[in-house]
Amino acid sequence: MEVGVTLNNELESQIAEAFCIFDTHGDKYIDTRNVGNVLRFLGCVPTEKEVQNVIKATESVDYPGESALTKFVPHVSLLLMNRQMEPATTEKLLEAFETFDPENKKYLTMEYFGKLMSEEGEPFTTEEMEAMWPVAIDPITGNIPFTFYINQLKHKPKIYDIAEVVKEELAQAEREKGKKPQQTLL
Repeated sequence: MEVGVTLNNELESQIAEAFCIFDTHGDKYIDTRNVGNVLRFLGCVPTEKEVQNVIKATESVDYPGESALTKFVPHVSLLLMNRQMEPATTEKLLEAFETFDPENKKYLTMEYFGKLMSEEGEPFTTEEMEAMWPVAIDPITGNIPFTFYINQLKHKPKIYDIAEVVKEELAQAEREKGKKPQQTLL
């Protein structure tokens, strides 16, 4: 894929490809309002604070309100190699749901779950709630059977596997750089 910047590995290529989907003008800049969309497209689960940190680190000095591909790729590469914004494991999600189900019913009501999602932690917006309901709610009972919902949500984002490989390759290159034989004087 031609993106106009040098990409050093598969991780950078994946990030650039996701970025370019939201680059509507083809100028290697995206509106900062799309940074969270790019991260989520990659399989990340950023908090709003993490999105704002990425925006701050990648926003163009020349074009405020725009994130530059040349800043975005290396910054997000490092975040991914450090496994930041990684989705919770299935076990952690189940544990969280079980915390809110002390009666062990294996479901939460729409009202209760909606209240949790809109008032606790990082609250969901009305639009996010409306997007969530069709996936979360069992159309027969009107409840959220959380083991089913977790299975709907879970997919293993490949981007973290790619980031792990690149991280190891970079570490190996650094180790090899340090192993270069010393020249002896005769």
